[in-house]
Amino acid sequence: MANASIKIYSQEIIEDEKKEEIAQEDTTDKSFQKIKIDGVAAVIGEYVILESDITIAYQQLLSEGVSAADVSRCELAGSLFENKLYAHHAVQDSVLVTDAEINSMVDQQINYMTTQLGTLDKVLKFYKKDSEADFRKELFEVNKGNRLAEQMRSKIIESIEITPEEVREFFDEIPDEERPLFGTELELAQIVIEPQIPDEEEQKVIDRLKQFRTDILENGSSFATKAVLYSQDPGSKSKGGKYTLNRQTPFAKEFKDVAFSLQEGEVSEPFKTDFGWHIIQLDKIRGEEIDVRHILLIPDVTRESVEVAQKLVDSVRTAVVSGSIGFKEAARKFSDEKETKEDGGQLLNPTTGDTRFELTKIDPILYDQVSKLKTNEVSLVIPDQDRQGRKKFKLITVLNRYDEHIADYAKDYLKIQELALRKKQIEAIREWQDEKINDTYIKINGDYRDCEFSGNWLKKEK
Repeated sequence: MANASIKIYSQEIIEDEKKEEIAQEDTTDKSFQKIKIDGVAAVIGEYVILESDITIAYQQLLSEGVSAADVSRCELAGSLFENKLYAHHAVQDSVLVTDAEINSMVDQQINYMTTQLGTLDKVLKFYKKDSEADFRKELFEVNKGNRLAEQMRSKIIESIEITPEEVREFFDEIPDEERPLFGTELELAQIVIEPQIPDEEEQKVIDRLKQFRTDILENGSSFATKAVLYSQDPGSKSKGGKYTLNRQTPFAKEFKDVAFSLQEGEVSEPFKTDFGWHIIQLDKIRGEEIDVRHILLIPDVTRESVEVAQKLVDSVRTAVVSGSIGFKEAARKFSDEKETKEDGGQLLNPTTGDTRFELTKIDPILYDQVSKLKTNEVSLVIPDQDRQGRKKFKLITVLNRYDEHIADYAKDYLKIQELALRKKQIEAIREWQDEKINDTYIKINGDYRDCEFSGNWLKKEK
């Protein structure tokens, strides 16, 4: 989301520059130029869509590598009309989107942008905003509209189910020559060995955080200054460790538990998450939201612990390859990856939620590691890094390989079921859209009245 926001707002800068160029090139008809760029393209319910909104969306697609020949302004306009129709009726249907939820999204975007550009002042300058408040307000409105539309789409299809009979009918209606081709898929498992952090390194970090806490509470030192100087959290370091969060903010549970247990001005004792060791100061309670500052310190691994981990992963690989232990058993016994350990190291596809990875859609790094492996073959030791940049080691194996093939009802039932369900959902959305277009105030202006839309936005008689 943050990446998308940066692209969108970068295009706003482009549009501002274009407006200045037009004003310089043609001073005889400024009002025409203003209408051309900032005119109202459409009104959908309570939402106004500007010409510049469509231009920004078009430029964003180009920046993402989409060919100009693949998309027209009419198609983009139709997409924006649909989004605003969803958002409008989400409000009418009392779909709940809380300010706290949207503010959390805005916080994450601003934190991401600040990490990329260095400071908040640089972010505001880059996006040509006068103040953080103005920038937050604009981001809030964009995110709220998008979130309302997303919630409305989900509401339309949430109760739609598909029966086995409908799946069979869907498949039988596909001509043999048009049945989909499913690419090669793999089921994968991995063993992850992480160097152990020595107790003395953990204690060094704890003692240092305790000293920070004493300096702040007893000697009057600034928490924010210490965060800038010492925190190892790139997302908040430049802001003096500051975050705004609520109970739904996607932070580590341990972090939120400590943060919401504090009183204003209180500084926590050191505590641990998967990211390292922290102390938190609660700055302000604002209803469901709180402002906190934190300092993160990450214990070091030693050269000796890295060498121990290297020897262990080498010995595990030797044992698996020799057949003295199975890969899944070795994962359960030796792997340090909590998410996969109990399942014998088996990976879940984060996109689909199942165990199969389509080879042509797999992450490029993972592709390089597994594309040449045969079934049950174990990779060489793969050096890797954790989220703190500390070294770790991996072994990967292919549990099963499903070669490229034409869709088969028995073998690919779940995939065919997904396609059939998606078709039924699209039909339901189309029916809802046709009904709501008729019930909603809609005005399409200018050249967009000549577009051939998939929806009846012009309310022509059929």
